[in-house]
Amino acid sequence: MHGSDQSQLPAENQRLHDNEHGHAWRRWGPYLSERQWGTVREDYSEHGNAWEYFPHDHARSRAYRWGEDGIAGFSDEQQLLCLAIALWNGRDPILKERLFGLTNSEGNHGEDVKEQYYYLDATPTQSYARMLYKYPQSEFPYGRLVDENRARGLRAREFELIDTGIFDDNRYFDVDVEYAKASPDDLLLRITVHNRGPVDADIHVLPHLWFRNTWSWAVGAPKPLLAGSENTVAARHTQLPPYFLHCDGNPQLLFCENETNPAVFGRSGEGFFKDGINDYVVRGVKEAVNPAASGTKAAAHYRTTIKPRGKAVFRVRLCKDHRKAPFIDFDSTLAARKADADAFYAYLQRDIPDADEKRVQRQ
Repeated sequence: MHGSDQSQLPAENQRLHDNEHGHAWRRWGPYLSERQWGTVREDYSEHGNAWEYFPHDHARSRAYRWGEDGIAGFSDEQQLLCLAIALWNGRDPILKERLFGLTNSEGNHGEDVKEQYYYLDATPTQSYARMLYKYPQSEFPYGRLVDENRARGLRAREFELIDTGIFDDNRYFDVDVEYAKASPDDLLLRITVHNRGPVDADIHVLPHLWFRNTWSWAVGAPKPLLAGSENTVAARHTQLPPYFLHCDGNPQLLFCENETNPAVFGRSGEGFFKDGINDYVVRGVKEAVNPAASGTKAAAHYRTTIKPRGKAVFRVRLCKDHRKAPFIDFDSTLAARKADADAFYAYLQRDIPDADEKRVQRQ
C-alpha cells in the first residue's frame, strides 16, 4: 500500500513493510533451537550413529559445531550472538539450559521432548513474543523418563513428565518469558516467575548471552569477546556491531568460554569451559568461571525466594547503545508492543467469527 493507505494499517504491518525496505525488523528472532543436541546436525563422528554420538549429558559441556540451543532463545539471523534463559531450582543435578528429551533409541516412539512448555504469542517481525515454561520445584526426573520409556514397547503409551507426579500440589514455577523490540536492534527480555506451590520456593534465573563457536573449526578464525562491567556485558564480534546486555538489579555476572570441556572425553585440561557456569552455580566450583569477567559465554545470575502464589520479575535489555537508564521505558515499551500484537491480530482476523479459531491461529 502507498501513502495514507499504509499509515492506516496496524503498526506491525508497517514494520513488515519497513522490513522489506531496509529496516531489518527480522534481524533478531527465535532462531535458536530449544534442543539442538538430539539431532543429526551434531553428528560428526566416524561411525555415523547420530543418536549415540552426542548424548544430552554432553550438551552442557561440548561446544556445538552446527548450531546452538537454549530455552526461550533469540539470536541474530546468522546465530552468531545468542540470548536465552537458564534456571535452577536448587535440587537438579544440572542447570536447566535446554529442553530435555529422549533420543531415537531411548523413546518407545522415537525421539521425543519430555517437558511442559507453550508458545503463546508472536508477531511476524517478533516485535512481541511470549513463551511459558513449567519448571518443577523437585528434582527433574531425567533418569526415570529415560528408563520408563525405554522399557515400554511400541504399542504402549509414552511416559510423560506429568506422569511422574512432579507437578502434584502445584509445586512448580510458571516461567513466563516475553520479548519486545524497541527497534530492530533493541531487544527487551522480561522473565516473570510465578510460584504456583503452597510453600516458599528458591529459584535461580540466569539470562545467558553467548557466541556460537565459529572460531574452533577454522585456523585463524577471529574469536569474539564478552566483557563485564557493573551490570552490563559488552559483546564484540567482527561480523556484528557492538552490543550491550544491560541487566536490571544487581545480578552476579558469570563468564566462561563456549569451548568443549575435555573431561567429556576423559582428558584433563585447564580453562573456563562451556559448563563453567553450570559447575559454579550447581556445584559451587568457584574456579570454573573467569574472575577477569570475560569470555564467550556469560550469564546474569539472579537468585530469590518466591512466596506461595507470588512472583518475581527479571529484566535484561540487549541493544547497540550503552545506556545510563536502560529500564526507564522498559515496561511501557513492552506494553506497547503487546498492544501492537493485539491490533495486528484483530486486523488479520477481522473476517474470522470463531474465537477458538482466532486463538489457535495466534498461538
